[in-house]
Amino acid sequence: MKSIILLGYMCAGKTTVGRAVAKKLGCTFYDLDWYIEERFHTKVARIFAERFHTKVARIFAEEGEARFRDLERRMLHEAAEFENVVLACGGGTPCFFDNMDYMNSVGHTFYMKASVQTLCDHIGMSRGERPLLKGKSSEELKEFVAAQLAEREPFYSQAQEIIDVNVLDSFDKIDHVADLICERL
Repeated sequence: MKSIILLGYMCAGKTTVGRAVAKKLGCTFYDLDWYIEERFHTKVARIFAERFHTKVARIFAEEGEARFRDLERRMLHEAAEFENVVLACGGGTPCFFDNMDYMNSVGHTFYMKASVQTLCDHIGMSRGERPLLKGKSSEELKEFVAAQLAEREPFYSQAQEIIDVNVLDSFDKIDHVADLICERL
């Protein structure tokens, strides 16, 4: 079976839905950010992770976005080649290098599409700290998300399937979206 690759903006529900899809299909689930963190787990990384909250944030802060995006591309190529895998990508993954073309060639890609308001609501409920969003007012957050989403939409919309995830407010609805993805395979 080809990889199932979920993409979309941060907090669109890729990880939550991805876990549900993997469970339904008996596949292994990977979140690409978590995969990167596990692959590069070192004592030094743990120390910086405490400071920057995650190893991904540490790589961004210490080594810059260019280094992170190169690492992300290499880990995408590694993880997407596994058999029977559901992979949730980081929000920026499709927007760099030839990542979107690559994902479409090795997997069945799904854009988890949500409105700016839904994304802001999900970000507000998110337990993880997101350094790019820290200290932004509600209005600043909306403006930031809208601008970044507009930049990324041309990449996201290249996915083979588009799934509306504006409805992910209960376990039943998460299960429904997971069923939709399974039906479209």
